[in-house]
Amino acid sequence: MVIEIFTCVLLLSGATLALLAAVGIVKLPDALMRMQASAKASTLGLTCLLIGAALQIPDVSSIIRLASIEAFVMLTAPLSAHVVARAAFRRKMPLWEGARINERDLDPDCEVNQLEPPEATRERS
Repeated sequence: MVIEIFTCVLLLSGATLALLAAVGIVKLPDALMRMQASAKASTLGLTCLLIGAALQIPDVSSIIRLASIEAFVMLTAPLSAHVVARAAFRRKMPLWEGARINERDLDPDCEVNQLEPPEATRERS
């Protein structure tokens, strides 16, 4: 009985976090915020869902498969979020107007500030 309740809580919280990640991707105003919603909430949601599934499946081979899925997601989600953030930063994607600080513009020696904007490279070619 306790395992079923714990599994139910994990599955409901995992589904809620996955839903929040999807809503965050649609509703958040800029690329960096969307990237954070997709990386953090979906990874935590999938972790809860996989742990809940592992509690209900007594088969060892299935638990190993679930653990390998979790390991793959935990390794690739932060990396892909970093790549998206770096690409948005290098392309000087506009930030949300409500952002309080823009560290990119504060550092004149930043290598990204030395690059030409994408519009200038298109005009030359």
